[in-house]
Amino acid sequence: MRLRLHWQILIALLLAVVAGSVTGTDAGYGRFTFYKTYEFLGTLFMNALKMLIVPLIMSSIITGISSIGRTDALGRLGAKTLLYYLTTSLIAILVGLFMVNLIQPGIVDGEPAREIVGLSSDSAGVAANIGDKGVGDVIDVFLRMVPQNIVQAAAQGQMLGLIFFSILFGYFLNRIPERQSQMLQMFWEAVFSIMMHITEWVMKFAPLGVFALVAKVVASTGLAAFQPLAVFFATTLGALAFHFLVVLPLLLWLVGGVNPWLHYRAMAPALLTAFSTASSSATLPITMECVEERAGVSNRTTSFVLPLGATVNMDGTALYECVAAMFIAQAYGLDLSVAQQFSIVLIALLTSIGVAGIPAASLVAITIILAAVGLPAEAVGLILAVDRVLDMCRTAVNVFSDSCGAVLIGRLEGETEILKA
Repeated sequence: MRLRLHWQILIALLLAVVAGSVTGTDAGYGRFTFYKTYEFLGTLFMNALKMLIVPLIMSSIITGISSIGRTDALGRLGAKTLLYYLTTSLIAILVGLFMVNLIQPGIVDGEPAREIVGLSSDSAGVAANIGDKGVGDVIDVFLRMVPQNIVQAAAQGQMLGLIFFSILFGYFLNRIPERQSQMLQMFWEAVFSIMMHITEWVMKFAPLGVFALVAKVVASTGLAAFQPLAVFFATTLGALAFHFLVVLPLLLWLVGGVNPWLHYRAMAPALLTAFSTASSSATLPITMECVEERAGVSNRTTSFVLPLGATVNMDGTALYECVAAMFIAQAYGLDLSVAQQFSIVLIALLTSIGVAGIPAASLVAITIILAAVGLPAEAVGLILAVDRVLDMCRTAVNVFSDSCGAVLIGRLEGETEILKA
């Protein structure tokens, strides 16, 4: 019987702590050192993640946006659904931004945690790189959404322009003759399917990547690296819990006029499945059954809102991306301006639309955000040690938000049998 991925990652994490502590940075044979092996394997895994960025984000956003247009439901129901998804995702990101600025997990005893967690790039170089990215004011953020050359933007890691282009491409894909649009849709759906398989294949090596990245940090800094990670973990968990236990129930109560406790009870099987699988796509059949059979939402609403939500509504993921990027910036000792934080919020909102509903796909999205604001992609390795548990938690938030959307839109469409005690 093969161990599930999260158990493999946990075992790799424990082995990495032991291996890093024992070998340090100098142990080895002649010119060969264990530390260089950790560095090689960790870099190889990070390169594999970065390799996925452009094709995965383009294919997922284009197929997601074009599928919305194909439903012929972008009338009243579609407008309400998209408004709900954008609103809750934005609220989730702002909750994460508030929590990470309040707690500042990247700061330890008043100093940036860069040395403690073993980040190799120096703060001055990173700050200069951010300056080169041109995020000095909010206006420039919008200018970078429309690049002069989309291929050059993708090559230089200017993901904001690539995301905007993908959204436009997906939207206008349904505005050309049907014969042409069907051919293009089949192409992008095939690309997306291939990228999903490649992502799943790369993630099979996650235990090895986690082992190498964590062992490297422990070998160079010792166990002190886990202190800021623990604070980051608690910050993210607290923000997710606030969105899950306060924001979404308030929307159910104030906008939908339903008892939130009844909805928690109705969604229990789907939430447990989402938590254990860390995949909103795999949980979708159970989510639809819970919303329709246990919460009483009509099939008309459920069949439109939930499949769309599994594609474009990622509250927990968007929140996590924002907190992770801010944590890494704090660890480098960077005091990001309002415009730079706005850039992170905007990119987190847009990338959450295109994040595949599979375990750990948000690591790719975080890499996009880091590249877009000029932070080193290597820093993603910093959060791998705690990513799996947070992945399970944020997937449950994603699924619950989808279900709340179905309930609210059903109520706004005049359905009266929803969540009757």
